[in-house]
Amino acid sequence: MATLTPEMKEFIANNLAWITTISKDGELNIGPKMSMFVLDDNHLAYHERTAGQHYRNLEDGSPLVVAYANLAQKKGYRFRGNVVLHKDDAVYDAQVKVAEEKGTKKPAVVPVLEITEIDDLSAGAKAGTTIAKG
Repeated sequence: MATLTPEMKEFIANNLAWITTISKDGELNIGPKMSMFVLDDNHLAYHERTAGQHYRNLEDGSPLVVAYANLAQKKGYRFRGNVVLHKDDAVYDAQVKVAEEKGTKKPAVVPVLEITEIDDLSAGAKAGTTIAKG
């Protein structure tokens, strides 16, 4: 597993996540996920509230790629890894409580990305290079 640094965690907390999944027919789907958060040093997660195309793609075994970028800072990160869909377990139950406390819609599922690769999306010569792999 790749490990998030404190700087990455702060960046994640202050910027919008965009995710990409792929359908079983090979069609890419990209969209923002405002509920994305750091679960721990090696995992990102979000509340899948719409149960739309991303959800169907993940259920069908799609990989999940998460990207963050900040135009003003010309900085960003991309995260790749293995995804597990949590429903009816302790991870899911904890996040349902978070949703209730925040007054947001109950998630249909909580996708958790075990980070295996972190790429630099900052502008310049290092754009797209791997920062960490595990």
